[in-house]
Amino acid sequence: MSGIAGIAKTGEKKTVGAMLDKIAHRGRTGRGITETANATLGAVWPEVQKDAAHKLQQEKAAFDSGGPGRLAAAQEIEGSLSLTRDDLGVAPLYYGFDPSGALCFASEVKALIPFVRHVLELPPGHRYEKDGLVKYFTLQKLPTVADPPDVIANNLKGVLSSAVGACITRDDVAGSWLSGGLDSSVLAALAKKNVRKLYTFAAGFAGAPDLEYAREVARFIGSEHREVIVDVAKLLDCLPSVIYHLESFDALLVRSSTTNYLVAKLAADYTGEVFSGEAGDELFAGYEYLKGLDASVIADELIDIIGRLHNTALQRVDRSASAHGTLAHTPFTNPDVLAYALSIPTEYKLRGGVEKWILREAMAGELPERVLRRTKAKFWEGAGVVDLLAQHAESAVTDGDFLRERTLPNGWVINTKEELMYYRIFREHFADADDLNWMGRTKGAPVQ
Repeated sequence: MSGIAGIAKTGEKKTVGAMLDKIAHRGRTGRGITETANATLGAVWPEVQKDAAHKLQQEKAAFDSGGPGRLAAAQEIEGSLSLTRDDLGVAPLYYGFDPSGALCFASEVKALIPFVRHVLELPPGHRYEKDGLVKYFTLQKLPTVADPPDVIANNLKGVLSSAVGACITRDDVAGSWLSGGLDSSVLAALAKKNVRKLYTFAAGFAGAPDLEYAREVARFIGSEHREVIVDVAKLLDCLPSVIYHLESFDALLVRSSTTNYLVAKLAADYTGEVFSGEAGDELFAGYEYLKGLDASVIADELIDIIGRLHNTALQRVDRSASAHGTLAHTPFTNPDVLAYALSIPTEYKLRGGVEKWILREAMAGELPERVLRRTKAKFWEGAGVVDLLAQHAESAVTDGDFLRERTLPNGWVINTKEELMYYRIFREHFADADDLNWMGRTKGAPVQ
């Protein structure tokens, strides 16, 4: 993923260069800094996002974009530095003010901490302009379509196919993270129709369900499949890097990011861009707990969890990919897919106790029947991680330490020993980050 950084001052190339150093992993192909009348802007970019160079040098704008629905941008408009973040927050963007009051921004918090007093997250669907935050997009329920389910399923397949096609930059090769779950399998199957060769990548413990299902999908669609077998030692070894890139100690987010980080590392050896199935569960009611809700509140709950994606699952995808200099496409966040999904009646998303029913209908015949009907498993569960990291935390954190350390300087309370284990690593990387207003936490995370 491209990385951007800058400050609303001229003559600050040294400062912006130091900010770019912190996020150099996001773009290993190119790097540049430019000045406008009132700002210094910088960017790093991988090969697949080299259009960022044109934006920076010719248009005097810093951009992290990559297909419809992904955008973090900074440019001077009418003499003032303006920041923009996409509707759902697929691309990250943070900001703050230096001691002189100048606006600073960066794709990751680590680039800002040395230079600003308080880091803030630019919310999805917002711009920062000279008068402050301006909301330009509101995530909300839409009027539902009255078409019969077979028509909706066919239309949904068409919208998804177009979204996948819009992300493909080469017709000869592409890549896809493949958990063997429905969402990643859908994207892999659709991507394979657009390229000569599709690489698919999976990660998990030996014997994990994800590996078995991913292999079955790969055989069915004819992809060139690669996988990484993980164990507890590999997970523990990558934890410091995962937490550094993720910039979070949220237990469920870190846990799911370990295998994602490892599969992203594998994929980077073969391709510069991959597909990822994030947002499918939120758009199409893929979570088990939704089945226990009254039907009248499901649409509102989906809006709520879609709105939380930017600093949970989408953050995991962004940081796992960018840690290895690659770009991850999330076609479920394409604005056309989002709009159509929000117009589908919830009774077609959750029907007869089957989650994502309409998505399964849309992909009938395109995937192995066993995968098409597979029930939801969290990424870390299907990969075989389950409670192994939590079990390790039980021996790494004493009861006394947990009681003493669980209340943080900003008043937050650590939920579990596993989360405290992650927080300790987080503090090693971000010792000065006491104000954590920019960090999200998983809704309904377990409490100990």
